[in-house]
Amino acid sequence: MIGDSARTIRLGLKSLMLHKLRSTLTTAGILFGVASVIAMLAVGEGASDESLQRFRALGVTNILLRSTRPPDTQQSTQQSSFQAMAFGLLYSEARRIKNTLPEATVVQVREVPRNVTHGENFKSTIVVGTEPLFLDVANMSIGEGRWLTDTDVLHQSNACVLGASLARTLFPLENPIDQTILAGAEDRFRVVGVLKGQGRAAGPAGTTYDECVFTAISSSRRRFGDEIRTSSGGSFKNERVELHEIKVRVESEQQVQPAAAVLREMLDPAHKQLADLEITVPLELLRDQERQKRMFNLVLAVIASISLLVGGIGIMNVMLATVTERTREIGIRRALGAKKKNIVFQFLVEAAVLSALGGVVGVALGMIVPWGITEFFAQKTIIRPFHVALSFSISAFVGVVFGIYPAWRAANMDPVEALRHE
Repeated sequence: MIGDSARTIRLGLKSLMLHKLRSTLTTAGILFGVASVIAMLAVGEGASDESLQRFRALGVTNILLRSTRPPDTQQSTQQSSFQAMAFGLLYSEARRIKNTLPEATVVQVREVPRNVTHGENFKSTIVVGTEPLFLDVANMSIGEGRWLTDTDVLHQSNACVLGASLARTLFPLENPIDQTILAGAEDRFRVVGVLKGQGRAAGPAGTTYDECVFTAISSSRRRFGDEIRTSSGGSFKNERVELHEIKVRVESEQQVQPAAAVLREMLDPAHKQLADLEITVPLELLRDQERQKRMFNLVLAVIASISLLVGGIGIMNVMLATVTERTREIGIRRALGAKKKNIVFQFLVEAAVLSALGGVVGVALGMIVPWGITEFFAQKTIIRPFHVALSFSISAFVGVVFGIYPAWRAANMDPVEALRHE
């Protein structure tokens, strides 16, 4: 039995080797199908992963309350010319949140645009006034020196911490620790620490945290006040904002939705008229993004799988042509005692070898293409072992399925009519 099977396999392989060019062209359909499935899914995984990382960086147990400037109206424009326009979150609201959610971590954030200088080095950036717990809630860490402490907040100290990029800009050739920087015209701060590079876009007013200055919120309020004066196109605007952001971190993911509901119910009535509050729940965004990722990958897989289907049709077409060419050979084999299952097995072996060979080469090509995309186009790609195994399995399955009909047709030929075939 084993000897018959081995003989049939050798016969099938020999038949393929007699038509090398045709066999090669037939495997090309499967080859490019497998490669396209792996490459497209790798690109999709890389793009999705970058988006997911941005949402994870915000903290899946965090809820972000953000002050937003109300839409400009004629009345607000006239008002802003004479007096500051008041909007956004209040210190009293931060205290209410702490009392309502005692187990949650609540961090207040103020943002003041300033030009900061050290010697001849200059940078227009954001001075972020915040609290010691900001570092943990924002998932950031210190690279050198120390972070802000409760003592800094209590004594309204002039201590500050620099983002990694800003530290390189202001101190390209020296250690920034214990150096002094100037914020605006007269406010001096002593550098006590430098953050590790964050490498992410999240930050105030389009400025990354790598480019910001961080100081105690009490010091920020004493030095800069609650009114912020900005200029745009030659005109000036005065804004009165107590807090630009309140970060709320709960203990577990299960508490995020209930806490978000409580915060919306608490704050929406006071801010609904001005529309000056935006509540962001990173966990909701993350789950939405994960759903979109699954749908996106499914679409990519279906599109790429069409190539495998075309390759399978190519195998069937070639196998049917082979059956016609070898009609007399089939008749002779049947006359010499070959059974139908032997004929079926022979042609299935040929179809399986074609698809498996195309699958192996396709896997190799499919792993090279994402590497090239990452190297030359700086686009992140991720190759999942599951995708590789799935692509190869589908290619082998397609070859066998599309080889069944030609094999069945060959096995069911009338031996007498096959022997008469010229």
